[in-house]
Amino acid sequence: MADRRRFLALTMPALVSAAGLLAPAAPRAEAHAHAQAHPREGARVADEQRTESRILDLTVRSPALGRDARVRLLTPDGWERRGRHDRWPVLYLFIGGDGDHEAWTREYEVQRKPELRGTLVVMPEMPLYGFYSDWWNHGHGGPPAVESFHLREVLPLLERDYGAGTRRVAAGESQGGFGALSYAARHPGLFRAVTSYSGFVHPLQHPHAVRAGMTYLGLDWLALWGDPVAQRAIWQAHDPYYLAERLRGTRVHLSSGDGRAGALDPPGTEPDPHIPGLEDPDYPFPEDVISPTETLMERESRAVATRLSRAGVQVSTHFYAGTHSPPYWWRELDRTLPMLLTALTPGPASRADRVPAQ
Repeated sequence: MADRRRFLALTMPALVSAAGLLAPAAPRAEAHAHAQAHPREGARVADEQRTESRILDLTVRSPALGRDARVRLLTPDGWERRGRHDRWPVLYLFIGGDGDHEAWTREYEVQRKPELRGTLVVMPEMPLYGFYSDWWNHGHGGPPAVESFHLREVLPLLERDYGAGTRRVAAGESQGGFGALSYAARHPGLFRAVTSYSGFVHPLQHPHAVRAGMTYLGLDWLALWGDPVAQRAIWQAHDPYYLAERLRGTRVHLSSGDGRAGALDPPGTEPDPHIPGLEDPDYPFPEDVISPTETLMERESRAVATRLSRAGVQVSTHFYAGTHSPPYWWRELDRTLPMLLTALTPGPASRADRVPAQ
């Protein structure tokens, strides 16, 4: 399991029809509509388990995924005594390609951060390499419909029964960084701020990497969004680079390493596992790169940052020497948490909205 998680951390990060790939730009009030919507028919919480004093695990019976799925909540102080109309601001944390929602508490120990005691933190699972998307499945749709699970099942359930408010922000590592940006762009107004840590935020820049990672795992890569040429519109409808204008009004932060050994890599850090087809012969990796995936993530993050800036989006960045690994994402979460929490508070942004300079 540890080896597979390392590979998945290293590998880049509703039913879609050809006629309805990208909905028209929604008004800023669209986020409120999510809170008023009922969960998708059949979705319900089948079980609750309290694992620590503030950690509550939900088992959600999900038609979108075609199975039961887990959502971990980190509850705020006073949550258990909540009244019917009590609501808390929400931080969504999206995990990488292995979909292990427990990593945020196991590896990043978010439950130990005192600044989160007034926030409801939501950590949903995702199917293996689910890419935060309703899969195309060669035009047939159906499970796994990851976006529908997160936004049309989990979100309204939490807002109806678990005290989740409509002030939301999101952060994600690796493939979860893509999820944070893609969801925000596909649903304008859903999140006030989003951050991506080594996110696969421009998959159409490197479609061969999607193919290489999914093929390596034995998955049908064409089932996700189809062929990047024949079904290019589907790829673009999920790719934050092509949705830049829809992120106006959302605070965005992008960070990534360059794939070289950095300050948080122990001496003698081994190169990433070799993934056939990951390298583009026209753009070879520098000889001193030990984490090719991270090099790709930096290239994509830089491209998206430039595109967002030109589109008038408030965007900040942090690029550094380093690999595609959790110690960097832990650090980046600490650096950006003040900005995310400031975005959750009413009123104008304060100094905390600024990500620390290097």
